Amino acid sequence: MSNAAALVEKDCDVLVVGGGPSGSTIAALLAERGERVTVVEKDRHPRFHIGESLLPLNLPLLDRLGVREQVDKIGMLKYGAEFVSPYHKKRITFDFADALRKDHPYAYQIRRSEFDHILLKNAAIKGANVIEGCRVTDVAFPPDGGVHARGLDEQGQSRSWHAKFFVDASGRDTFLANRFKIKHRSNKHNSAAMFGHFTGARRPTGRAEGNISIFWFDHGWFWFIPLADGTTSIGAVCWPDYIKSRKGDLTAFFMETIASCSELAETLKGATLVSAVTATGNYSYQAEKMAGRNYILLGDAFAFVDPLFSTGVYLAMNSAFLGADVVSASLHAPNEMPVAVKRFDAIVRHAISMFSWYIHRTTSPVMRNLLMNPGNPFRVQEAILSMLSGDVFTRSELGIRLMIFKIIYYISSLGILGQSIAAWKKHKRDIRITPEEAN
Repeated sequence: MSNAAALVEKDCDVLVVGGGPSGSTIAALLAERGERVTVVEKDRHPRFHIGESLLPLNLPLLDRLGVREQVDKIGMLKYGAEFVSPYHKKRITFDFADALRKDHPYAYQIRRSEFDHILLKNAAIKGANVIEGCRVTDVAFPPDGGVHARGLDEQGQSRSWHAKFFVDASGRDTFLANRFKIKHRSNKHNSAAMFGHFTGARRPTGRAEGNISIFWFDHGWFWFIPLADGTTSIGAVCWPDYIKSRKGDLTAFFMETIASCSELAETLKGATLVSAVTATGNYSYQAEKMAGRNYILLGDAFAFVDPLFSTGVYLAMNSAFLGADVVSASLHAPNEMPVAVKRFDAIVRHAISMFSWYIHRTTSPVMRNLLMNPGNPFRVQEAILSMLSGDVFTRSELGIRLMIFKIIYYISSLGILGQSIAAWKKHKRDIRITPEEAN
């Protein structure tokens, strides 16, 4: 057979595009249920990926997948989050153990190459057929049902699949959202990022060594994520206009940006950059819908928000757990599919909106003041910590306390009305989307 000829694969029940956290998770769950699952991943694992900080409520998901012990061996314990503000000349640490829910006091910092590989191998162990080094290039949904997909492997050979259901777990490639032209940039947030890995960064000592640190600066914020092997992930999430102001080399621009934040620069004094610097944009977007008759969009394939609260992996894995029920309904109880989709859609959108409200306001003067001068009236600080831990998929007493916090936020905004209006206008300028970006 020539390379130009199509290699027709066996039929499968579910074709999953993408072997990241959402794709590997739903593949493992569906394979456990007896479905014939094929996962097609464009890269070969282990492969580099950014997004190295998990949330405490990731851990129950790892338990349910049976991989907690493996992740524990590669992870660095993360007991909380530190915020560093040059505007307040201080830093403050929030511990997950102080959250409204006391049962998840820590998370992990992980290398995504190792973490994602664990999840993908777990899907294969559970019975999923995993194909790496192959990119799905086309998909069709015939009127009579089913899915026909085609791809190209790294040898240049065409591949094709016939399935009953299609799972888009393609991450920020947003395979279906681009194909259906239903992906839209956020009109409330617009950011870009550049990042690299360092050795020799000065870390906190003792229990706080694995905490994530957030450094505000004039053009956005930095993440500081310590990894178990001594490497530290440093990233700058900035407004697009600032990224566009770069005149020359990206690495030099990244180092200049670090130098503009004196607190971070001091932490990295004597540290060595040991990776290439990478830049990425189009950080905030959402598709119009996340499911259809025989397809579903998971994690970043549906939506992505600013990574400030380390939500990416958590939202991806949760959407996979919820999405598995949608797939099962489609395959075995089609009359229950509309109800399953409605539930899936409502829960995922609710979780994203809960995180987004805070993310969109975290660079505002009012939010910075509230975070850097915390109080706990009506236990709102504990509720915020529970939200930061990932408690956004259940409707509990958390909701009313977060509503109280929002009221405090708006009242505080009125207290510095002039400054709040100026900050709002600046934010609108910072997130504006040019005609070139919109196309």
